[in-house]
Amino acid sequence: MPDTTSRHADHPIDPQFVARWSPRAYTDETLPEATLLSFFEAARWAPSAYNAQPWRFVYARRGTPHWEQFVGFLNEFNQSWAKHAAAIVIVISKSTLTPPGSDQEVPAPTHAFDAGAAWGYLALQASLSGWATHAMAGIEHDKIRNELDLSPKYKIEAAVAIGRPGDPATLPEGLRAREVPSPREPLSKIAAEGRFAF
Repeated sequence: MPDTTSRHADHPIDPQFVARWSPRAYTDETLPEATLLSFFEAARWAPSAYNAQPWRFVYARRGTPHWEQFVGFLNEFNQSWAKHAAAIVIVISKSTLTPPGSDQEVPAPTHAFDAGAAWGYLALQASLSGWATHAMAGIEHDKIRNELDLSPKYKIEAAVAIGRPGDPATLPEGLRAREVPSPREPLSKIAAEGRFAF
């Protein structure tokens, strides 16, 4: 398993943030539904505008009737490795909300931002529990929308593979060298006081 000790925070943070990363190699261990639900429970407590909680998670676990369908929601590249995961989750967000004191739905400009916060909570809970997550943009949007019968008010954000971290040697040869924790940009490239200085 790749060593994450080469990753160092420049400022004091909890070690969980540096330890979490997104592998593609997984063991064949199955994911109990109760464990997966604990990841969604963590996501449930993410912050959101107006407390609208726009995130939605639709999932399949390997070995269950919906598994092949959910593998088919991924593009060909992602299918090549994610088919070995223990679960695949489709992250969806509701693009409208009903503001407090109103009975009319209006556009929710931060629905994707809020769903991203929930996905982050899910990823950290999974990592703390000894499981790995890997979010994917390479998905079949039209297929997902049609097969899950989504109304236009719901936006498909991403897919997430979840599994126990495994041996990189199990990956297709072209992916083995990429099976390492990624670095991060320095803070000077992402944060500036008082002005946009990038």
